[in-house]
Amino acid sequence: MINLIDVSYRYRCGTQDVLKKVNALFEQGKTHAILGPSGSGKTTLLSIIAGLDRPTSGTVLVDDDDLSEMDLDKYRRERISMIFQAFQLFPLLTAIENVCVPKELKGETVKNAERDEAKQLLYSVGIDDSLHKRYPANLSGGEQQRVAIARVLSSGAKIILADEPTGNLDVANGTEVVTILRNIAHESGYCVIIVTHNLEVADACDVVFHMSDGYINRTDDFGLYEVKK
Repeated sequence: MINLIDVSYRYRCGTQDVLKKVNALFEQGKTHAILGPSGSGKTTLLSIIAGLDRPTSGTVLVDDDDLSEMDLDKYRRERISMIFQAFQLFPLLTAIENVCVPKELKGETVKNAERDEAKQLLYSVGIDDSLHKRYPANLSGGEQQRVAIARVLSSGAKIILADEPTGNLDVANGTEVVTILRNIAHESGYCVIIVTHNLEVADACDVVFHMSDGYINRTDDFGLYEVKK
């Protein structure tokens, strides 16, 4: 669970806040969309949650632990994983090798058992044997994003941050990616946070946060979020 309490952020040379006293709760077992136009602050908010930027003021709690007091390298290595619009697969590694990368970053030796686990993760996102040894350049956009999701699952982190994960995909593949993320949240208890400007992606999520000019818009009686499902 991630709890943002009065989180504000201003660039060092800036004259006004990019985020303005944001309050939001992201829960285990749910998909959350941060919806808003370019410049509304949604990607900055994702960077704060990822520990890539520190809030100018306010508090970020992760399972009641204050993010400002954590080892951020360890936090990003063990507790969160990210999915990007541009996939960000390693071009000289095969699909299965890409999925094994998180374990290697933790200093684990990748042996047959780890490769078998990577295969099962690839199967779970719809990547069959014929694609396991292909390099990213030989995969479609939808296939690359599914490999990226399998890599996230390999990390063991229970928080998934997705920055416009369907932005480079057609409608069919985008729908499939969102469905996979929903299943991961609902069936395996992940906390999934998706930054998007796509209304259809947002509508498929359990909870929607509407961002505008650095604020979380008030969309229900609680003033924090709108429960969609």
